[in-house]
Amino acid sequence: MTQSVQHKLTYSLIGTMILVSLVIGGYFYIDKWLSEPIEIKDVKIDTKAALKLNILKQISKKNGIKEWALEAKSATLLKNEDKAVLIEVSVVFFTKDNKQVHLKSQKGVLDTKKHNMTFSDHVVVTYEASVLRTDQLHYNKKKHIIYSDAQVRLEKQGSIIEADSMTINLNNTTTILTGHVKGQFRDNFKLQ
Repeated sequence: MTQSVQHKLTYSLIGTMILVSLVIGGYFYIDKWLSEPIEIKDVKIDTKAALKLNILKQISKKNGIKEWALEAKSATLLKNEDKAVLIEVSVVFFTKDNKQVHLKSQKGVLDTKKHNMTFSDHVVVTYEASVLRTDQLHYNKKKHIIYSDAQVRLEKQGSIIEADSMTINLNNTTTILTGHVKGQFRDNFKLQ
């Protein structure tokens, strides 16, 4: 063999050995890097939550008839409790004559077994031309009523009624106001 061919062959073998060494070294380096545990920082663990949902939609029916439809921006199902904590809640309650009562609140709690609910933080209920405002409101599924033991304000056609507590029967759409009831009425006001 000529000396130039021998040099080319030697250089080729040296280049191949360097390339193989780099590949093997790279493999071991990447394998070691991937097998090291990943350190996660600033993780907040909610010890009370069993599950968190970004959006919750639920419909409740009784004997095939829709009673309510609920939507919440987020829901946290609590461990060892039959409760879901809701944020930005919207509920549509259905009456026996299939009319709709709309409720919105910033916060809510749903009893996941009984389907009773509590709403708080700027609760607004609308039914046809009436608007009810309160700080806290409850829903009892068995009786199909919404009620409040907190101050309520009912607005309709420019008239205002305030009371210490209130109950709305969703089956017959009657409203009962109790405790220090006072109001300001306009001439065209009709209470139904």
